[in-house]
Amino acid sequence: MHILGDLSIEEFLRDYWQKKPVLIRNAWPDFEPLLAADELAGLSLEDEIESRIVIEEGQDGPWDIMKGPFSEETYGQLPEDKWTLLVQGVDHWIPEAADLLEHFRFLPTWRIDDLMISYAVDGGSVGPHYDQYDVFLLQAEGQREWRIGQMCNEQSSILKGPKIRILESFEETNRWVLNPGDMLYLPPQLAHYGISQGECQTYSIGFRAPSQAELAQSALDRVLETSNEDQRYADPDYQPFEGPVGEITDTAKARLKQLIEDAMLKPELLGDILGNLMTEAKYPEHQADALDEEEWDLWRAQHGSMPDLRRAEQARFAFQQLDSGLRFYAQGKSYELDAEDADLAALLSASNQYPAATIATVSCSEKGYNLLRSLWLAQLIYEQE
Repeated sequence: MHILGDLSIEEFLRDYWQKKPVLIRNAWPDFEPLLAADELAGLSLEDEIESRIVIEEGQDGPWDIMKGPFSEETYGQLPEDKWTLLVQGVDHWIPEAADLLEHFRFLPTWRIDDLMISYAVDGGSVGPHYDQYDVFLLQAEGQREWRIGQMCNEQSSILKGPKIRILESFEETNRWVLNPGDMLYLPPQLAHYGISQGECQTYSIGFRAPSQAELAQSALDRVLETSNEDQRYADPDYQPFEGPVGEITDTAKARLKQLIEDAMLKPELLGDILGNLMTEAKYPEHQADALDEEEWDLWRAQHGSMPDLRRAEQARFAFQQLDSGLRFYAQGKSYELDAEDADLAALLSASNQYPAATIATVSCSEKGYNLLRSLWLAQLIYEQE
């Protein structure tokens, strides 16, 4: 199903992606929410699921926030209006929610983060704010008014007092009311303010956007793994100059810059940085325990051929092609593959379902077979029922 309305993928990427917002009316015709409001609230009672409630006029002041897990008593004490429940990473727990994300795979799969579902009563909101990542806001139930504001950055003033980031100033430029099936795309750093009109549910599809600091830390970690004591600053081309001998010259800084670039900017290493960082588990503490290796042999003997498989809801995959073959990434780890495993790597990272008939047609070296084995033992892929 095409979810960009009258826009082609090429038009969306050229004119809107990371540039400006766009409202897509009836992006998902006849959309039905995956969960009823009480089922969503039920998820917020679970210890392992990240959830929040934002109350505009709370006991501790404006824009009060509570963090889950909650209890049934929590909901009995909430006001009649102006509060919102947010449940993060719903795709990690509900296979149908993970399937919904498949419709956004016209963008790099390793950029897709998660599906957050918000339920709000009349007037419910999380205030005027901005995010550091791209987001698609799909209206699932009821109506929500979205007000669009200015572009923001770290210097944008934030209200003092609330425990969530609320913009001190909101310069409205446009507003729309979304109905079920309508979808609004917002680029990073754009101020927005959503207000529920009656009860409503909104699905937020967010995209991973590592900061410069995160990327630099990942790069440094990778360099430290591969460097040795022989790789040092050197100046064999040093020339005398008429200046203080204690001065760090532009030439010296250029040598250092080149040394750092040689260490950090190799294409293979850059691929490792993105591959490991972007496939890390969102909630590492919720990872399933690895299976015993004997269970693989028993499972394979039971099936004979490979059955229909599915990617685990919390799993993230990516790969890069190298001169010597491929490197596949899963949950922050890397696996070496042969060139003949290119179709296998593409299949695993392009979708979350792997029909047996498709797997049977894919070339697979011993390394590729061992990758499937490792993913299955780590419970990152499982048998499709």
